[in-house]
Amino acid sequence: MAKPHAVIVPHPAQGHINPMLKVAKLLHQKGFYITFVVNEYVGRLYLKSRGPNALAGLPDFKFAAVPDGVDFGDGLPDPIVHCDQLMKDVPYPLFKKFVDELGSSPDVPPITCVVCDGNMTFALKAAEEIGVPCALFWTPSACGFLCYAYFHKLVQQGILPLKDESCLTNGYLDTVVDIPGLEGIRLRDLPNFVRTTNPDDVMFKFSISETGKSHRGSAILLNTIDALERDVLDVLSTMFPPIYAVGPLQLLEEKQIPENSELETIGLTMWTEDLDCLNWLDKKEPNSVIYVNFGSVARMTAKELFEFGWGLANSKQNFLWAIRPDLVLGESSAFPPEFEAEIKERGLLVVWTPQEKILKHPSIGGFLTHCGWNSLLESIVGGVPMICWPAHAEQYTNCWFVCNLWGLGMEITEVRRDLVERLVRELMAGENGKMMKAKALEWKKAAEDAVTAPAGSSYVNFDNLVNEWGLGMEITEAKRDLVERLVRELMGEERENDEGKSLGMEKDY
Repeated sequence: MAKPHAVIVPHPAQGHINPMLKVAKLLHQKGFYITFVVNEYVGRLYLKSRGPNALAGLPDFKFAAVPDGVDFGDGLPDPIVHCDQLMKDVPYPLFKKFVDELGSSPDVPPITCVVCDGNMTFALKAAEEIGVPCALFWTPSACGFLCYAYFHKLVQQGILPLKDESCLTNGYLDTVVDIPGLEGIRLRDLPNFVRTTNPDDVMFKFSISETGKSHRGSAILLNTIDALERDVLDVLSTMFPPIYAVGPLQLLEEKQIPENSELETIGLTMWTEDLDCLNWLDKKEPNSVIYVNFGSVARMTAKELFEFGWGLANSKQNFLWAIRPDLVLGESSAFPPEFEAEIKERGLLVVWTPQEKILKHPSIGGFLTHCGWNSLLESIVGGVPMICWPAHAEQYTNCWFVCNLWGLGMEITEVRRDLVERLVRELMAGENGKMMKAKALEWKKAAEDAVTAPAGSSYVNFDNLVNEWGLGMEITEAKRDLVERLVRELMGEERENDEGKSLGMEKDY
């Protein structure tokens, strides 16, 4: 019997690709043949950062770089342009052509399902065309996804879009909105796509468009924990197809994929990771280093960079800071010699880091983050409290939950060096920091419990996804023997019943 074949289609951004790659590996571990699809632009970036074998894959785990009708050449991707093209269904004919060719290839098993990013619903359309189920993986938090799903209702209520530009500064953003599961949340805490007066704003319309199509999916995957977002998940379950909370995927991957598995050779990063920083951390005391990383998309001005830098330096705390090449907008971002002298031995600046490993390192005591969902989960897995500087999309919603509901962090409301210094000191050495560290360890335990067999919520949910969603898993050899025996017993029972006898059959499955 041929393996079930899952086609995985992530949104072409690092924060979306990382968790989808984990889902792909977990499905492969369950017996699936995998085709992992990236667009040509992202494919070129991976080949540049990881070498000519970056997309080599394995015999039954293949990568495919597929054109999607949007090409940024050697420049940086423009998410607004890309999402506009997605709304216009530009990638669909190119992707459908790829799927048809893949499906007719004698070298791969027939496609049995598609798992696509919630933002890539052209893949859902293709799955419908070829008659296979499609799960939508929404990579934001459940609370972020719920916000997007309510945009259209806020439009119906006349709350959005904003009436005029004055709403950005006159206190209107402090309006509390009525979203079940998000009681007390304000407009300013919603994804920042709401901060527009234009009903045709691309990102605002895109959010409404893509969440509206989610009703057509066979299932919805979320990289979260039942215990962390229970109320939100309950609301989502009344609005959408079956919801599967399967996070943190980082831990589920560690639990289910054996050490030294060939899957460990598979990884996709757009920048080369600096592994020497782990040796630097090894020399620091436990809980003595604050890690700083603003993700793969957030941008800042040179002034903001220097304010963060001097705030960290003046705090007198150890810090490790990942500053990717395109973090700063346009201007020169070189720190002056006096800054380098001030942070000597205490601060380390690198381009990119193995973040999952860093946040689990014993020397890390805090995390200054943009509140991207992957980063928050990785911080929870490490038991690390946070300072939050949301910059984009649902990061504002994540920040509201971290600081107000989960007790895991403090928000930076203005990038000033004195404020950065004060919050870093408080996190690393203050009483609030100690309380948040204790809460972080509680959530770390909840995350570990969620992925632990046999009753962990995420462990069970992932198995249910595979077993109940109709993905066509092969029966294992051991189960084949059981099925054969039960069928023989059943047929024997039927024959004896025909002769007027009554036999019981005990099922040991």
